[in-house]
Amino acid sequence: MTTQGSQPELGLIEGRFGRIWDEAERSHVVKTLAEAGYGFYHYGPKADRALRREWRVSHDMARTEALARLSAECRAAGMRFGMAITPVGSTHPFDDEARADLTRRVAELDAIGIDDLAVLFDDLRGDMPELAERQADVVNFCAGLTGAARVYTCPTYYSDDPVLDLVFADRPADYLGKLGRLLDPAVQVYWTGEEVCSKEIGPAHLERVAGELGRKVCLWDNWPVNDGARMSRFLHLRAFTGRPAAIAGHISGHAINPAIQAHLGCIPAITLPMVYRQGETYAYGEAFGAAARRLLGDDFAQMLQQDIPALQDVGHERLGARADRLRARYEGIDHPASREILNWLDGKDLMTDDEVQTQ
Repeated sequence: MTTQGSQPELGLIEGRFGRIWDEAERSHVVKTLAEAGYGFYHYGPKADRALRREWRVSHDMARTEALARLSAECRAAGMRFGMAITPVGSTHPFDDEARADLTRRVAELDAIGIDDLAVLFDDLRGDMPELAERQADVVNFCAGLTGAARVYTCPTYYSDDPVLDLVFADRPADYLGKLGRLLDPAVQVYWTGEEVCSKEIGPAHLERVAGELGRKVCLWDNWPVNDGARMSRFLHLRAFTGRPAAIAGHISGHAINPAIQAHLGCIPAITLPMVYRQGETYAYGEAFGAAARRLLGDDFAQMLQQDIPALQDVGHERLGARADRLRARYEGIDHPASREILNWLDGKDLMTDDEVQTQ
């Protein structure tokens, strides 16, 4: 019996909706994940308008300097640093103006200091002609411009989940196959699994998708992310499940999309290396306990483990009187993670549909 698995390259793709972390929060995440064995950090929050809705507009000087500091911090911690741009409207038409704007913006991202460039098309409309062809054109064009060592993309249809067809229009026939055939073979493709937020990701599914794309995917794992009007009502705390170590040989990398709560989200984040390291001996309850004790100390960790059902399963609006009891429990703990719980109990970082639609 195999008790240990090989570990793919692990990373974080900061690709969620919602509040952008401040520098102190992001520094904590970088330090914690680097120490746990993560190898890359891709910056691309949906709320950074200069990377998404207003991608043709350069970051201001203060933001550029902050991103340069983040790049230096990631590299000093032994992690590759990447930035993700979602060039809305660049594919139709992919004309001289789009090429000029992409050339300028990629050069600006290169100047910040990137090891990886990600060109994303997730959560954009898919009812446009020759979608795969035009997206491949844009990605390959950017790949030819950048000095980054690696280039990634995320398709519009980044999962088998039919909710994508419902929200963004029916996916074109052979969309993945066309995209894979047209993309430069060196480009890595992000994929979330059978669902947008997959409960389980297995080797058979990954093999099928790799066959369509002509390459192994890099997982964009939507755990412990809790953005959006529905998920932000819950704190995602439990350790990773449904990702067997056996998938290591079927992927080019495994990146997680983080929770809004930077400190709390690090608890499940550092259980992912345990999944691969421990293989069939992995137990998610024990993994949570070990991760929480490491980051919070014994007493706080034990308290949090007791409260997982209330914080993760019940939902903010249904806590009722339990909210006051939880607030009383965590008010006496001087720790950033306890303050995140209190802020959540007070209704902070709860998102609306309007926020998602405008980011």
